[in-house]
Amino acid sequence: MPIADEPVRDDEADALFRGLEDLGGLVIAASGGPDSTALLLLAARWAKRLKKPPKILAVTVDHGLRPESSAEAAVVRRLARHFGLPHRILRWRGAKPKTGLQEAARLARYGLLMEAAARARCAHVLTAHTLDDQAETVLLRLARGSGLTGLAGMAAASLLPVNTGGRTFIVRPLLRIPKSRLIATLRAADVAYAEDPSNCDPRFARARLRGLMPILAREGLDVHGLARLALRLRRAEAAIEFSVQAAREALAPAAWPQRGPIVFDSERFRALPAEIGLRLLGRAIGHTGDEGPVELGKLEVLYEAIQTEPRLRRTLAGAVVSLSGATLIVERAPARRGSAQERVSSGRAAGGRNAAIRQNGKGHFAK
Repeated sequence: MPIADEPVRDDEADALFRGLEDLGGLVIAASGGPDSTALLLLAARWAKRLKKPPKILAVTVDHGLRPESSAEAAVVRRLARHFGLPHRILRWRGAKPKTGLQEAARLARYGLLMEAAARARCAHVLTAHTLDDQAETVLLRLARGSGLTGLAGMAAASLLPVNTGGRTFIVRPLLRIPKSRLIATLRAADVAYAEDPSNCDPRFARARLRGLMPILAREGLDVHGLARLALRLRRAEAAIEFSVQAAREALAPAAWPQRGPIVFDSERFRALPAEIGLRLLGRAIGHTGDEGPVELGKLEVLYEAIQTEPRLRRTLAGAVVSLSGATLIVERAPARRGSAQERVSSGRAAGGRNAAIRQNGKGHFAK
């Protein structure tokens, strides 16, 4: 088993990138920090070992949040060219939000990476998320009250989290590699990297949790343990989703109309295991509603009411859920009366609350 400060070997890198050689092209997100610099180095070496490597484009997003960012992006460009890789610098322009800055920067970065991939005719963007990032993500989501889906952490591959018409995938080949081994890899190759001071800025929740990691590790809760928990929960998540699909096919097998109604037999629905019923209800609301992700806490309250009340009619996330005797119905909520401006002015409607929840990224059923 590799020790913590051992550089990543060529055979390990080949295994990490296995399958990517069959893709037409890859975009590598390279910020200049140790993780992405190591990814750039490992990918360049891997490509040189292939008889027919995919085309690789390194992309640096300059957020313009620090005076040094432009110079750091230029350093990455020179490094990529030294590795024999083409490189582009993209800049996040426009006004920056005063609150939720890190989340806004993250979404802006993914949006720009998606655009770069589209121009390069690539469908896959590689990022340098590590084992340490996975552990921090689990802690962050635990603190925000996520369910099993969120606590399963980041997947090795997933769709980019930006609203696009296409399908661009984010691939995380280093997700099981600790950061210490990437730094060791750079040191062995005598490759320099930058350090972003925001990674230690206590204004940001992830940085505060990162500062707690040594304390947690002394109590046995290290990055390996947290990442292992995420892996096990991801296995459980797959089994649960399989059961949710089976429940859908058993209770409402016909195609679901976009606005509903989706009709369930209430007794059969109530007989489902709680997690399966909760997710099936959330899936139906998400399908018919028009106000975005379903907040898990509110979904749980509604589910409990269905279990205990003989009749009800409630709205959630733009859907109406009605229970009457043997029938449970989920359908699109009627449009609100009044002009859009009047609804904005009121600012306290359920849709407004849901929008605020979506903006701060907390408590989503999908997280």
